[in-house]
Amino acid sequence: MVIKDSKERRIYFDWAASAPYFENGPDVPFGNPSSQHFEGRAAKLALENARERCAAVLNVPPGTLYFTSGGTESNAVALFSNLTRIGKGRIIASEAEHSSIREGMETLERMGKQIGKIAVDSSGRAVGETFTKALEKYGDVRFASCMAVNNETGTVTDIVSLRDVIRKRAGAPVHLHCDLVQAAGKIPIDIPLWEIDSASISAHKICGPRGIGLLYLRKPLEVFYTGGGQENGVRGGTENTYGAAALALCLEKYAAPETVRIEYERAKARWKKLITSLAQIERCTIIPKERIADDDGFSPYILQAAFKNVPGEVMARALDDLGFAVSTGSACASSSPERPVLLAMGVEENLRIEGIRISQGFTTTDEDIDLLLEAIAEVLKFL
Repeated sequence: MVIKDSKERRIYFDWAASAPYFENGPDVPFGNPSSQHFEGRAAKLALENARERCAAVLNVPPGTLYFTSGGTESNAVALFSNLTRIGKGRIIASEAEHSSIREGMETLERMGKQIGKIAVDSSGRAVGETFTKALEKYGDVRFASCMAVNNETGTVTDIVSLRDVIRKRAGAPVHLHCDLVQAAGKIPIDIPLWEIDSASISAHKICGPRGIGLLYLRKPLEVFYTGGGQENGVRGGTENTYGAAALALCLEKYAAPETVRIEYERAKARWKKLITSLAQIERCTIIPKERIADDDGFSPYILQAAFKNVPGEVMARALDDLGFAVSTGSACASSSPERPVLLAMGVEENLRIEGIRISQGFTTTDEDIDLLLEAIAEVLKFL
C-alpha cells in the first residue's frame, strides 16, 4: 500500500544527496589539536589515529590524506592549486563533472587560466578516445579532472583507461584528479592501482556527518590559499576532530573492500528489479537508455529516469507528498533548472526537464522498491 501520510513514515531515495546519519558516533577528545596542552595533545592523537584508520581502508599512506570540510572543498583545493602555476599549462575536465569542478573551471577561466572540456559519450562517460582527443586538441595540458561515479546518472568511468592514456603521452606530466564522492563505499576503488594524483571523498555520502571530507594527494601540492598551517599547510582552520573520527568509522563500516562487494551485489539486485519494472512503464525513459542492458557500467546506487509529460519537479513533489524522497538532480545545483550533465550526454530537452534522480543506500529494502514503484504508478494515474 502506498503511504498516504508523509508524517507516518518516510522512505528515502535521495542517498546521492546525503546519506542518513549512522548511529553511535565516536567519542573523541574536545581539545584543539593545534594546542600544546594535554587536551590539545589528546585531540591531536585522535586526529592522527583517524587519519591512519582512513588510510588503512583506502590502502594509501596516512601522509597522503588531508581532512577538509567535504568533497566540494577537496575538489577546490586540488583545482585552484593551478593558480600557483601561473601560465603553466591548461586545465581540462569532463563535461559531466560535479558543479564544484564545473563552476570552479569557469572561475579559473575568468582569472586568466586556460581551460578545456573532455567530451562524454551518450552514457555520460569520458573514455580513452575522448580523453586522447582533448589532450591533442588543447596541447599543453597539466591538470585533468574526471569523476569516478557520476552523481546524477550513476555512470562509472574507467579511470585506469584514462591513466593509460596519460602514461602513453609524451611531454609534461598531467595531474589526474578524481572525484570519488559517489564512489567511496559504493563501488570497488583502488587508489594505488589507478595512480591518480588527487581525489576527494565526503563523509555525508556514507552516513557520516556533514562538514568533513578527505583530500588525497599522491605527492605534496602547493595550494592557492593558506592560513593557520593545519593539515601540513594544505587546509588551514581548526581541525574537526570529531568529524575525522566519524569519517574513519564510516569508512571502516561501509567502505572496506569486502563490505563494498557484499553491499554492491545487494544494491545491484534491488536496482535491477527497479530498472526492469520502470522500463515496462510506457511513459518512463531510463537515462541513459544503455543502462537497461548494462549492469556493470553504472553504479547500482543512482538512477536517472524521466516520465513523459511530467516535469521532474512535479514528480518529485508528488512523490514527496506520498512519503518518498527523490530529487531532480544534484542537491548542490538544485537552485538551477539547467541539467548540464544530461545536456553534455545529448539528452533531449524534454527528457532533461522530466528527469528525476532516484538513489538508494545501505538501509534500502526490497519492500522500499516495491512501494516506490506503486507510488510512481499512482502518480502517473493523475498526471
